[in-house]
Amino acid sequence: MSAQYKDVYNSWKQDPEGFWGEAAKAVDWFKPADKVFDADLDVYGRWFAGAECNTCYNAVDRHADGERGDQDAIIYDSPITGSNAKFTYRDVKAQVQALAAVLQDQGVEKGDRVVIYMPMIPQAAFAMLACARIGAIHSVVFGGFAANELATRLNDAKPKAIISASCGIEPGRVIAYKPLLDEAIELAEHKPTSCIVFQREQLSCDLIEGRDVDYSAGVAAAIDAGREVPCVPVAATDPLYVLYTSGTTGQPKGVVRDNGGHMVALSWSMKNLYDIQPGEVFWAASDVGWVVGHSYIVYAPLVHGATTVLFEGKPVGTPDAGTFWRVINEHNVVSLFTAPTAFRAIKKEDPNGEFIGKYDLSKLRTLFLAGERADPDTVQWAEDMLKVPVIDHWWQTETGWAIAANPVGIELLPVIHGSPTVAMPGYDVQIVGSDGHQVAAGDMGNIVIKLPMAPGNLPGLWQNDERFRSSYLEEFPGYYQTGDAGYMDENGYLYIMSRTDDIINVAGHRLSTGAMEEVLSAHPDVAECAVIGIADKLKGQLPAGFVVLKSGVDRTPAEIEKELVRLVREKIGPVAAFKIAVTVDRLPKTRSGKILRGTMRKIADNEEYKMPATIDDPAILDEIGEALKEHGL
Repeated sequence: MSAQYKDVYNSWKQDPEGFWGEAAKAVDWFKPADKVFDADLDVYGRWFAGAECNTCYNAVDRHADGERGDQDAIIYDSPITGSNAKFTYRDVKAQVQALAAVLQDQGVEKGDRVVIYMPMIPQAAFAMLACARIGAIHSVVFGGFAANELATRLNDAKPKAIISASCGIEPGRVIAYKPLLDEAIELAEHKPTSCIVFQREQLSCDLIEGRDVDYSAGVAAAIDAGREVPCVPVAATDPLYVLYTSGTTGQPKGVVRDNGGHMVALSWSMKNLYDIQPGEVFWAASDVGWVVGHSYIVYAPLVHGATTVLFEGKPVGTPDAGTFWRVINEHNVVSLFTAPTAFRAIKKEDPNGEFIGKYDLSKLRTLFLAGERADPDTVQWAEDMLKVPVIDHWWQTETGWAIAANPVGIELLPVIHGSPTVAMPGYDVQIVGSDGHQVAAGDMGNIVIKLPMAPGNLPGLWQNDERFRSSYLEEFPGYYQTGDAGYMDENGYLYIMSRTDDIINVAGHRLSTGAMEEVLSAHPDVAECAVIGIADKLKGQLPAGFVVLKSGVDRTPAEIEKELVRLVREKIGPVAAFKIAVTVDRLPKTRSGKILRGTMRKIADNEEYKMPATIDDPAILDEIGEALKEHGL
């Protein structure tokens, strides 16, 4: 490993406050911090205590009023509706300021919560920034979320207002949001006083008099009146947003993100991790309902003065497996960030990369993958097809940015398939056994992070410090428990093998489902896969592999399944006891692309399960059940 990354990482480790104090110079502050880090505040200390700032000012105003006013800030590309739009920083400021005026007219003030329930349209980003402008705390809920799930978030966040849209568009269908929104408000104990609704041309909705406000009419009136809404100074430690993540208890956990540390960390990452210069086009193909959308569609690119792509579509089917390449070509994208599942979908539809040759991808420098484990086969395919570095990196909703990555802006370290490379400054990552003691290099264990957490990480859960402690800090005192299992090699490269609850116990042997998935995905006919442990009276658990085959494979599933069983036996050994391979048409996933392995395990074990709130298509679960029956399970 070369000295450059080591120098930067060691400079952080030797003087964390000096390191982040220097990084904070990239952010404009209304008042500087009294302390870069105050160890006595809240659960484990707070970054930039005493400082005052405004995230909207840093993401919008300083560029709009400076030399970037006419530069594109947001490029909206919607193959699903056939529409495109570009907004300069000056345009964004006008839209955001006007919406902030509408929010103020509805009585929204600093510290109030606003729930945003929107599809992937520019107005979703404007809504987030308008809340940040006036010091309100936004909570984005994935557009089209079930009414009862939205209601639980309304009860927890207690928003004064909701910003929504009339509908969302999916391939082949229009999803009416307003009936879901009205039902959620009906179900919720907490009722917001107003709903600001953006009417989309594909489907309009009725507005309830006295409660609902027409988004477009309100914004137009504010612009016509020349309304000015200055950016409200907030404490660096004040919440910018609350983002709900599923909890194991069924009750959602509200991850809190602060203003100051968040901006400093994201700004540092754009330059050092992603190697993006202000003015360049960066595309995170995610959704604002997820943490990636918060960090790398909206806040990081705009704070950094880059141009961000907001994409309403899918990697395949809108209209074909070439849509990503078209967007990169048309908008001069220099770096794409997406989930491995998107590339597996493209690889399944276009295994030979025929669509890639139709577009000019010469501006693309890097592909970043995150959101789930990037299997080596998919990484290799992407490298072969795109001829650019393919960088797996690892982070969580809770952390807000990468724990481990390959810092391209500092130096491109050797890429090792299966590893998200090395810990970033801010993260002292360690591998410990169940007793809390560090294990040897190469040994599997619990992945933990020594406290304090880096700037931009959650300081706690929304109004629930006790749950924060019990969920993340109690099991290994002095450390944050990531919930992931893996190992670190002698060079400091990290390997994330599975969630700790995906480690399976086969006849007393603790085995990683991730290692088995790596073997299955290397088979030339397999597009994607998932391995789960199912209950077995004799061995405790047995691994079962579910595989989706590539398009155009003309061999029988039974043939391929036999080969897969043999392959795992060869690569991992008889100890894996791998005898169950099941071919399916598709795998159940969340809308962000994470495979619902826990739910699949419950189906296989005939246990009751709660329909996951974030599931992309509930019908897939029945298909999994049928496939298991066909295999006599």
